[in-house]
Amino acid sequence: MNLPNYLSIARILIVPLLVVVLLTSVSEQILGISGYALAIAIFLVATLTDVLDGHLARRRNQVSVLGKFLDPIADKLLVSAALVVLVEKQLAPSWAVVIIISREFVVTGLRSVAAAEGIIIQAQTLGKIKMWAQCIAIVALLVAAATGTPPVSNFGLDYPAFRFWEVAEVQAAFTNLASLALSQNDWKVFGYLVGRAALWAAVLLAIWSMYDYLAYFRKQKSILANDKTGAL
Repeated sequence: MNLPNYLSIARILIVPLLVVVLLTSVSEQILGISGYALAIAIFLVATLTDVLDGHLARRRNQVSVLGKFLDPIADKLLVSAALVVLVEKQLAPSWAVVIIISREFVVTGLRSVAAAEGIIIQAQTLGKIKMWAQCIAIVALLVAAATGTPPVSNFGLDYPAFRFWEVAEVQAAFTNLASLALSQNDWKVFGYLVGRAALWAAVLLAIWSMYDYLAYFRKQKSILANDKTGAL
């Protein structure tokens, strides 16, 4: 055990706290502040520990097998819990969350199979970009909810990503932006749009990065097989 691993464990322990704050009124009753506002602060702190544990592990030369296990598990638990709550709050579509979480199961299983065959699959760049897209989506959607009553999921449309400009709230927000007279509802709408755009990016990156991991595994397995053949 070392400091980076303790930070990863702390991030895991934060997950149930985040869920309780978002799904109950404990924040309003005890602290007198919005549950969304407190959840944003908790999520940002947890994200900061994700940055710190990797930086400290490399700087202190404390990269360990336990750390390589705890860090991605903590990330997946934190993001998955937040996304599931967003579905409960009608701030994110369930199909998008299912795709993202399913990708995590596939990649985790692939890493286990690869490890059994002596292949170590490190975090790829696409996976890291996907993680940041998810974080932006979560924070932006929570901000949209924190500024007032959350917008109706999809603004009442089946596929708002393709026709969002037809929504009255969106049209009003862009009109007010042009005149620099943004209201609280306008900020809510923009936060919602940014969050949904980032969520779309996360879904596409989840699919792309999953293919990237599968291709990497196949390549490494082929190299390993050729090395064994050459040794014979």
